[in-house]
Amino acid sequence: MQLAINTEVNAYRATRHLKPLRLMPQISDEATTHSLNMAMGKVRFGHGGFDKRVARLMKTISNANASAENVAFGQLSAKEVVKEWIKSPGHRTNIEGNYNLTGVGIARARNGNLYFTQIFIN
Repeated sequence: MQLAINTEVNAYRATRHLKPLRLMPQISDEATTHSLNMAMGKVRFGHGGFDKRVARLMKTISNANASAENVAFGQLSAKEVVKEWIKSPGHRTNIEGNYNLTGVGIARARNGNLYFTQIFIN
């Protein structure tokens, strides 16, 4: 599903004549950890700790100078979660942003809800 979300995001970016985002495993690892922490109730749903996630990534990604993050939860497909992000002005701004790298993380809570995190880096 991570790849499917990135595919949907890149399809949308193509309609805006934007370059595709390259999925990076190390960014996906950070995104997955955040999704797991939200799904397990270790952190509240949202962007708490984003600065720390980005700081860890910036140490290993050369020339990185910008970042953003989208989160969502629910029983959504890849297409549905991206559609919801596009309907939200803030999330859409991140998707349309001047980024070239991304990572996607997904985790399932005990109640069946999925928690999604997508991190954008340039």
